[in-house]
Amino acid sequence: MPHSDLPFRALGVLHTARFLFNKYGFHNVGIDRIIESANIPKATFYNYFHSKERLIEMSLTFQKDGLKQEVLSIIYVQKDLTLIEKLRKIYFLHADLDGLYHLPFKAIFEISKAHPKAYQVVIDYRNWLINEIYKLLLTTNENASKQDAHMFLFVIDGAMVQLLDPNKPDERKRLLEYFLLGFG
Repeated sequence: MPHSDLPFRALGVLHTARFLFNKYGFHNVGIDRIIESANIPKATFYNYFHSKERLIEMSLTFQKDGLKQEVLSIIYVQKDLTLIEKLRKIYFLHADLDGLYHLPFKAIFEISKAHPKAYQVVIDYRNWLINEIYKLLLTTNENASKQDAHMFLFVIDGAMVQLLDPNKPDERKRLLEYFLLGFG
């Protein structure tokens, strides 16, 4: 069911769950905590989502859809930006603990075994992003490779790992600039 077709109450549960998953992790947030925070009966939860895995899948799909819209806007709508400016915008869209990518990034480490169907949403998004970055790189460099696009995603992931450690300085800009040196 597309998010736009969900009743208002179900959207509220979805937003509550996304907030809780982001803050506490997928394993530390159970259905009872979600229904208490969303202030709905358990039967209503199961009527809308059927299971925790389905809720996780819908939460990740919501994040993925938002990310895709932003990435597509940067690449195809913001035509006045250079390749480097587009890569920067895509990078900082993802390398942000308060951004849309935080929950899918967290899912990589927390749900692969327990919720494989929901995990596939993240894998599909990452593959899509790699393909979009690859096509973007090819617009200015015919020698760009798919490995370059993979490396870009790895740089994003590295920045996210650094951001998760409160004792490390924010090195996002330096990481990105190092990667971009090759695309001057």
